Amino acid sequence: MECYKCFCPPPSGPLLFYQGERSPYPYSLRWLDAFDDPVLATRIYSKDFPLIDLTVTSDEEIKTHRRAALLELVQKHIRTRDMLELARDIGLLFERWQVPLMQKRALLYYIAQTGNTSRPADFIEMVAEPLSTDREEIMTIAQQLKQIGFEEGMQAGVIQGREQGIEQGMKTSARQIARQLLLTGMAREQVQQITRLSDEEMAQLALSANIQDDLSDNA
Repeated sequence: MECYKCFCPPPSGPLLFYQGERSPYPYSLRWLDAFDDPVLATRIYSKDFPLIDLTVTSDEEIKTHRRAALLELVQKHIRTRDMLELARDIGLLFERWQVPLMQKRALLYYIAQTGNTSRPADFIEMVAEPLSTDREEIMTIAQQLKQIGFEEGMQAGVIQGREQGIEQGMKTSARQIARQLLLTGMAREQVQQITRLSDEEMAQLALSANIQDDLSDNA
């Protein structure tokens, strides 16, 4: 199996540990038999997986992919292009599909933390321009980004001490964002993908969110 970059999984074999009421183990050991239609499952899982290659898909075609277009467009360019160039398209997709505010915030923070954005405040303003709803809430993100150091961190030639401070500010902000998203009910895996926090950090935040919920219920 060819290694793709740094990811080359080692071969592993399944082992089923059984201690059920019926003895000996009475079921099939072929995992595909667990599906309602094992024949169909075999056809699907015994061949190469389907591929959607965004790197060779034009932006115009991506924009026709309905609600999936927004995330596909961002993922295609998140590391290779100044996202400022896509700000208006993102705003128009927000408006066309009436994306909920929570998802708008999550995506914009993800772009600010992960993407190439030369002028984050201008990016946010351009995204907000075509919006008929949530414009004020989105505009506050630009100020938040300045306060926690994103914009300074994206300027060339910053000194090492400032970079360390900005990195810490970004980490603190990521925790705050993750906690807010957990409290709104977003899946933990999705929150971790957006904020890039470690498993340990996510476990601590999830515990904190659960404690807060318990306190609210008892109030």
